Amino acid sequence: MDSRHMQAIDTLDAERSDESFVVPVSLTVNGQPLELELEPWTTVLDLLREGLHLSGTKKGCDHGQCGACTVLIDGKRANACLALAVLHDGASIVTIEGLARVDESTPAASPELHPVQQAFIDHDAFQCGYCTPGQICSAIGMLTEGHVHTRDDIREQMSGNVCRCGCYTHIVDAIADVAHIESPPVVSGERSELDRDDDEEGAQ
Repeated sequence: MDSRHMQAIDTLDAERSDESFVVPVSLTVNGQPLELELEPWTTVLDLLREGLHLSGTKKGCDHGQCGACTVLIDGKRANACLALAVLHDGASIVTIEGLARVDESTPAASPELHPVQQAFIDHDAFQCGYCTPGQICSAIGMLTEGHVHTRDDIREQMSGNVCRCGCYTHIVDAIADVAHIESPPVVSGERSELDRDDDEEGAQ
């Protein structure tokens, strides 16, 4: 490598270390407006976890393949690990921490959980809980899209969210409950074919 290349690399490194090498970004996170100065390569995931200390959004594969980092950006589900924060200037971001409603008149009262959060509890739709924030945010975004009519639709449209504990059956049950999708009839003493399919999917 000749001296010109070395000089170019040194110049680039100096620019990257320069505090002025940032971009002004306006975001609303969980209802709170923020004026930030961010490095252009900062992902929404790193901003949330490292910059704002909102650790509910999880870092899994860091390649957009597991769904653990799913958040809502302007109401639409997105993989935070792939989203550059500077490209979402002016956007509203909602994480798992921002879903529950707090009655401001009685701040000491327990927050009211989002219906999907409550359904995950009611249907025991988690085990270790690592993927749960992404599962819940993805489910809310999916239901908002309005394309879910059957349990098969839920499975298909939630396929980007991996649960390594294999809680797929209960996750589908929880989302179906919120979407008012009835479970298929089950013969006494037998499990439904759909539930068996859920377990088989989780075992793969």
